[in-house]
Amino acid sequence: MKKIFFLYLIFSSLASISQEKIDGKEKPKRKIQYKAEIQEADEEKYPGATVLIGNVEMNHEGIDLTCQQALYYRKQNFFKAIGNVFIKQGDTITQTSDYADYDANSKQALSWGNVVLTDPTMTLTTDTLQFDRINQKLYYQSYGTIKDETNTLKSKNGNYYLENKKFTATTRVTVVNPEHNLESNHLDYYTNSGVAYLYGPSTITNTQNENKLYSEKGFYNTKTDISHFTKNAKLFLKERTVEGDSLYYDKKRGFASATNNIQVIDTVQNFISRGHYAELFEKKDSLYIIRRAVAISIIEKDSMFIHGDTLLITGKPEKRIVRTYHNVKIFKSDLQGKCDSIHTNQVTGYTKMYRSPVIWSEKNQITGDSIYLQSNLETKKLDSLKVFNNAFIISKDSLAEDIFNQIKGRNMYGKFLEGKLKTLLVKGNAESVYYNRNEETQVLETITKEISSNIDFMFEDGEVVSIKYLKESDGKTYPPSKLPEDIKKLKGFIWREEEQPKTKNDIFIIDKNTPKRDPLEKKSKEKPKAILKDKKDKKKRKSPNALKQQ
Repeated sequence: MKKIFFLYLIFSSLASISQEKIDGKEKPKRKIQYKAEIQEADEEKYPGATVLIGNVEMNHEGIDLTCQQALYYRKQNFFKAIGNVFIKQGDTITQTSDYADYDANSKQALSWGNVVLTDPTMTLTTDTLQFDRINQKLYYQSYGTIKDETNTLKSKNGNYYLENKKFTATTRVTVVNPEHNLESNHLDYYTNSGVAYLYGPSTITNTQNENKLYSEKGFYNTKTDISHFTKNAKLFLKERTVEGDSLYYDKKRGFASATNNIQVIDTVQNFISRGHYAELFEKKDSLYIIRRAVAISIIEKDSMFIHGDTLLITGKPEKRIVRTYHNVKIFKSDLQGKCDSIHTNQVTGYTKMYRSPVIWSEKNQITGDSIYLQSNLETKKLDSLKVFNNAFIISKDSLAEDIFNQIKGRNMYGKFLEGKLKTLLVKGNAESVYYNRNEETQVLETITKEISSNIDFMFEDGEVVSIKYLKESDGKTYPPSKLPEDIKKLKGFIWREEEQPKTKNDIFIIDKNTPKRDPLEKKSKEKPKAILKDKKDKKKRKSPNALKQQ
């Protein structure tokens, strides 16, 4: 009778079927197939179950399971494996665990205790793992680790989709390899390609040099070290921080590009660059910015803003050069300026302005063929200036619209104190026209025209308080009613007040008489030539954007 009972059980396990509905039609539901060294029943301890002991084997629609012991609930088509559980699906997926439950009707498996699952691209370890065979999905909710040929990924919660090798991890996610450590709270990771798609605050740290990437949306290829972020992107380098709405970074090439609302902070020189498109070349120590490009030198509470069509910053911190090309404007509360191009050496504090340069210091307008400014290296404040060829300084009379005090000569050399012009030496063909008012009544009394080789001026609050002629002068003083018309303005007089930026936002205004120039962008695969020409160096230079092609 006992033998008949066991034959019945074996026959039932191989042949029994049930029904399930799929698309409204009845489809046979296959029962679990199994075998074991010992099969018995214990209704008191395991009601409704067949107890399987020793070399237990189970098979169900492409999944094979082996274990030491098992309970099979035939009515429910449910299998409970105990001890040294080994599961194999097809030829590629294997899993080991201490325990496993398998529901053949829903094709759901639950494994726990030292779970290790492998497929051709990765190994997953966790304490508890659920396997949805219908959707080919694995998931855990109490920490797990995935290792592939490149990375080790850990998270509290995770879903792994076997068909497309996609792993979705949430809560305390890390992706680690010998060169990088990625931290996030939500990402999708593809084990076959090594690409991670990031959602929410995420940080990637280079373990070799401690450079960091931060973003709240984007992707990172762990195999090629190429990343592209599209929300609150930041790149933290040793000497710079790059921020932008969108950031592309190729670590191996040392190249980064950023788009929209860019801010590059030079942590060594206390210097900020902004714009709407930037390219950074780490190995060449160069930064290229266009589209509302502006360089900001932080000087205590009064920073200097320099805007141009193109901003190029090159060199290491100890040899850093800032070049601004075309339609350049400068704003500082006590100094404004304009020119076509400007060259600043942050190490020497020397700034050179080219092509129709003009600066406004307090009440004075200073022009010349070129203007050089020297800053104090410690305080970063303006220390002195040099104006070469056709030097001209004009100050408008505070009480009359058509009266201008003027000084001109071949060259000028000025000294500043606390950002204010204090002395000015005019050398070569010096001329001046000064309107003299009564100190008490402010009534215009005389106008003095002087000519000398060299003249030295002292300023107080932007006005001349003393004049010293270093060589014999030729001058004449006129009463206002006797002033000849041709004496009112010296030859070369041009009043450029309309071009003066009065606020930091004015630096972006393009003046009517400013020639249109495009930023130094690449228009072909050929290396474009620079537009700027220095009189001392007639050779054509490469466009800063051509650096990318080298």
